[in-house]
Amino acid sequence: MHWDVIEVKPEPGYCLFVRFKDGVAGRLQLRPEEMTGALAPLRDEQFFGQVFIDFGAVAWPGEIDLAPDAMYAQIAGQRDGLLHVG
Repeated sequence: MHWDVIEVKPEPGYCLFVRFKDGVAGRLQLRPEEMTGALAPLRDEQFFGQVFIDFGAVAWPGEIDLAPDAMYAQIAGQRDGLLHVG
């Protein structure tokens, strides 16, 4: 799908740079106070840095992932180059 992630890089402050298969790219800002439930392990910056791509989705060990279609829609429509997730 065009929203398959082909590149992801962790950045300081719980930020991710994400590039999709069709070239759309942007940054996602995750807020620690909103990392609850299944996302709680992401509050550990060392763990957050273990991000990888799993079948086109942004993922972390332990089957934690973010929906690529929702990320794509928000990044493609963002104006300031930074998307807040939470």
